[in-house]
Amino acid sequence: MADVPRPQLWRRPQSSRPLQVVGFIATRRGDAERGPQGRMRPQQAAERMLVEGELVLIETPRRQQLAELRLDEALPRGGVVLRDIAGAAPSEIVHVLKPDLDAPPEAGRFV
Repeated sequence: MADVPRPQLWRRPQSSRPLQVVGFIATRRGDAERGPQGRMRPQQAAERMLVEGELVLIETPRRQQLAELRLDEALPRGGVVLRDIAGAAPSEIVHVLKPDLDAPPEAGRFV
């Protein structure tokens, strides 16, 4: 019996090129700034139609998580720094997407 391709539950737009995690920040309970955050170069954010402070969907190999976006010119091209993103590790490949929070969720798709 031939292998039947499984349907995709989530399609990434063409503008979502993969990014490599070049840094990971884990905060502690008493830290002044905490919570999920992603940092990327302004040029890469513009390709994805993202602006600083916007809520983005970070897709790692193990899960998806919403996070705040910060722009940082000092990062290498194609790199992203993550803070408090569960399921992410340095040197992994991730996708940073603009979530569609206005549309109802599709059947079988969880974010």
